[in-house]
Amino acid sequence: MNTSSPTPFRPLLILACGVALGLLIALAAARGGFARGLFASRDIARAAGYVREVMSIVNDKYVDPQKAAASELAKSALHGILESLDPHSEFLEAKYFRELEEDMSSEFGGIGVQVELRKGRVCVVMPMPNTPGERAGIRRGDEIRSIDGAPLEKPTMDAVVEKLRGKPGTKVAVGLFRPSEDRDYSVTLTRETIQSESVRNVRVIDGGIGYMQITHFTERTGAEFFNALNALSSRNAGSLIIDLRNNPGGVLESAVQVAGPFFKKGERIVYTRGRSPEDRDDFLAESDDQPITAPVAILINAASASAAEIVAGALKDANRAVIVGERSFGKGSVQTVFRLKNGEGMRLTTARYFTPGGVTIHERGVSPQVEVVLTDEEDENVALQLSRPELAADPAAFKERFDMDIVPDRQLQAAVAVLQGIATLDRWTPSEPSSSDERLRYFATVFELMP
Repeated sequence: MNTSSPTPFRPLLILACGVALGLLIALAAARGGFARGLFASRDIARAAGYVREVMSIVNDKYVDPQKAAASELAKSALHGILESLDPHSEFLEAKYFRELEEDMSSEFGGIGVQVELRKGRVCVVMPMPNTPGERAGIRRGDEIRSIDGAPLEKPTMDAVVEKLRGKPGTKVAVGLFRPSEDRDYSVTLTRETIQSESVRNVRVIDGGIGYMQITHFTERTGAEFFNALNALSSRNAGSLIIDLRNNPGGVLESAVQVAGPFFKKGERIVYTRGRSPEDRDDFLAESDDQPITAPVAILINAASASAAEIVAGALKDANRAVIVGERSFGKGSVQTVFRLKNGEGMRLTTARYFTPGGVTIHERGVSPQVEVVLTDEEDENVALQLSRPELAADPAAFKERFDMDIVPDRQLQAAVAVLQGIATLDRWTPSEPSSSDERLRYFATVFELMP
């Protein structure tokens, strides 16, 4: 905007003309907006009337009156409307909307035991620390035989989890069998609010490389990530591997929190663009702290999606990390969750997101700089190792449980090699590129040649 003023009176004339022109434009825009709104309302009303007419005929004439009840037809119509749009928009009936809220918050009412279905038996994987299950003495390997007096006959995981979960403060009676002692026992537990962890397996490997796995992005992931960083720093980790394999995504803001420490304050991490050009949100780094400059490798695979791709794409775009593994899933859209009546809700695609450089990941994914593709069998084996680290540390127990030998995690090995290479460059070739970003670009290029 030119703010110079050649004569004392010209700005006033310009201002007066501007006000008049602005008023005309505003009136025209308002009239156009009103017309568009009116036409849109008429179109919606006409379409809704057509749907109502069909629902009325079905309600009156369909052979099965229960299936043709107005409430059931309304739910079916809502499912059809939303789920015909794209694979990620959906109508959520009350039960599933409640589960979505629990997943996003990482909180649910329960007894705090992880279970799995093993040859038709429901077995305890582990009790979570300081939960009703642990305090009652439930141990890994115990079998759940009954819940509230009802035997578990041909159990399914969904049914068992639904029975164990419930409103905090309510009670549940659990009948168990302990194979190691060949005895049955039962406990009555009071459900509590359980907080599940999304950042797991935090440890230092291979002489100073910090490692963590992020399984999904919830409202608590940012805080868990910072705690993990502090834990690794206290153990003198000099570099970092963030494992985002099989991470389906989750809360966008949590992805921004995880990526934030690697950016300077005010730098763009990701931005979203909605239906209209002005419908844009920029997510910027907010911390006043200096960004992390330690070398970082991020592991991804074909099941890394959404928020996981935001983190990988942002750090790759800004040359803050080397991406190792396979091309990610390619879900570059943002879903907004709306609460509806009767405890129901809907998830609707409202925007697409873009990396700092304006690259869209939608239906493209993030491509690794160091590509290491696993077979389907390797993928399954490595996923089991990550989900059951206590068994992965015991090859014989792993073999007994899953009827397969542990295979090397070649993607993790490649990430370790990248970081060790950067450390070697620091020690041996001080004349080589000196900044962290340059080192990462250098080694990303070198390790692209790996078989």
